[in-house]
Amino acid sequence: MADAPGGLADFVSTMGGDRALRVEESLGGGFVRLRVAEAERRQAKHDVRCVEDAVMEMLRNARDAGARHIYVATTREGDLRTTTMLDDGSGIPADMHERVFEARVTSKLESVHMDRWGIHGRGMALFSIKENAVSAEVVSSAPGKGSALRVVTDVNALPERADQSSWPSVGVDDDGRDACVRGPHNIVRTCCEFALEERGTCEVYLGSPAEVVATARARARQSVDGSDLLFIDSLDQLPVIERLRAAADARELREQAASLGLEMSERTAHRIVSGQIRPLRSVASRLTRTSEDLGSAGPREVDLVRDRRGLRVAPDDVDEFSRVMERDFALLADRYYLTLAGEPRVRVTGSRVTVTFDLAPSD
Repeated sequence: MADAPGGLADFVSTMGGDRALRVEESLGGGFVRLRVAEAERRQAKHDVRCVEDAVMEMLRNARDAGARHIYVATTREGDLRTTTMLDDGSGIPADMHERVFEARVTSKLESVHMDRWGIHGRGMALFSIKENAVSAEVVSSAPGKGSALRVVTDVNALPERADQSSWPSVGVDDDGRDACVRGPHNIVRTCCEFALEERGTCEVYLGSPAEVVATARARARQSVDGSDLLFIDSLDQLPVIERLRAAADARELREQAASLGLEMSERTAHRIVSGQIRPLRSVASRLTRTSEDLGSAGPREVDLVRDRRGLRVAPDDVDEFSRVMERDFALLADRYYLTLAGEPRVRVTGSRVTVTFDLAPSD
């Protein structure tokens, strides 16, 4: 006797749950209707097929949240890439920090954004990222205070371009606007294309966690006067990006950076506070200025008679020499109460060896 329609499907669904049964209804002839969860999962796999896609979705999400400044910090250790994005957008309430990664959850009920990459505002961007990532989380956010999101991906599951260091070349498109014309489609180019498209709307900064912290600390606008900071119980009351600027010393800077998903050593924090790590230029300004510099540089005359031979020192020997100089500097340090701000920098050019000792500001 044949089973009643849906009887077997209902039985398997009851015993195995939604994950075990992806089909809602069999329509015959090899056609089925997928359950909503399975359809969403397959769509997510299509929307985000590489790390660069995930970065683009994060950028678009920050823009739609009203961000004027977006900071992207990315690092890779082994097969894992960590991308942390800070913005000064509208922020996310605490009770929505986990739910924003669910399908069809969006704050854009009455509007969607159509741009060169398609429709944005369906509530699928963060869901697609989390479905393809090892982890995705809102590290810190609150209404009116911006957001800090961190995404960890495995290159074996979500591939990325092999060359992640090259910057693209800029040309002019059919409409006479600046556009990326050459270069690998890596994270750098993703940020460049977005920055050029949204120029005048928001600025994008891209670098290592230390560079992003140094840049945010230098460029973030303060909404609270320095005297008022004395009456704030916790820097968590400040907008996300401003917390890095308000940090009083290296230890507090490191703690605030870690609370935003930007890990670094206390020594690196000292280098930021002392100004050894310079702020980044925005992606758009760096890209266009480089292009203009290359375009304005005319052909240079080559001196064929000049002797171009010079001293060459192996990197390992340079490092060892730097350590020797650091030990010998103790003579001056003891007599004049000096403190080095970092390792001595050794520069070898032609027939000259230059050693630079950077002193801590208090000296």
